[in-house]
Amino acid sequence: MSGMNLKIFDAMNDAHKRQYLEFLLWHYRVVDAFWFINIADQYGQPVAEKINEQVWGRVACMAAKDIVSRFSITEKGLSGFIKALRHFPWAMIVGYVIDEREDEVIISVPSCPTQEARIRRGQGEYVCREMHRAEFTGFSQAIDPRIRVECRFAPPDPHPDYMFCQWRFFLAP
Repeated sequence: MSGMNLKIFDAMNDAHKRQYLEFLLWHYRVVDAFWFINIADQYGQPVAEKINEQVWGRVACMAAKDIVSRFSITEKGLSGFIKALRHFPWAMIVGYVIDEREDEVIISVPSCPTQEARIRRGQGEYVCREMHRAEFTGFSQAIDPRIRVECRFAPPDPHPDYMFCQWRFFLAP
């Protein structure tokens, strides 16, 4: 990207670069959290959730296209989707459990930093299902328009104590 000064990385060893990446991913999550909290405080939770859905649907699609280009991902279908998804910041931040099967992919989220932070603060879970549907749909469609997304469960749905959400990805016939 033009205009960025990345010279600091020239002097960093691999351990420092990794530490900096951890900082960037943490900061990415913090910016997202405070953006959402402030929108909810000013305009209400339902408005914040709707805007969040719109933003992440768009951002995920843009990210997928950029990841495909930057990392020369040529595969389509579920294998291309998973290869690209492993580069997506939220996949790293959340630590998706990815179960690749012959004709489907199941993504499980046993630990959600966002929901866990809300619960710790006594705020309870927020409704994230439609935001993640938009996010996963935008991302997967940018990889291959045949990919379909099915939510097995996500807040506000009831879910097991050991898992916040689970998603199924498959190719349309």
